[in-house]
Amino acid sequence: MPVAVLLAVTALCAAALVPVGGRAWSAVRVADLIWDELADCESGGDWRADTGNGYYGGLQIWAPTWTEAGGLRFADRPDHATRREQTTVGEEILRRQGWEAWPDCARELGLVG
Repeated sequence: MPVAVLLAVTALCAAALVPVGGRAWSAVRVADLIWDELADCESGGDWRADTGNGYYGGLQIWAPTWTEAGGLRFADRPDHATRREQTTVGEEILRRQGWEAWPDCARELGLVG
């Protein structure tokens, strides 16, 4: 199944309103396959990547974005967090910024137009 179709099905099946701190959020769980394909594109699938470019981990998350999306509850930087922790923060980044947070790879994978 193409990644974009899998993403759409996952989003439709998983979307729910979850009250958090008195507010309602749209919670979407992205399939592990999507995160793995994104990490393959971003970092060659290396969840411990630290290439010196200011982006870290499998999803190549910028340190300030990691902090803003709540990553510090897991580790000081993405490459020091587990794959699951990185994808959890990735879901928050996705909620805030959309797939444009990973513009080149998201386009390559058909996640954005």
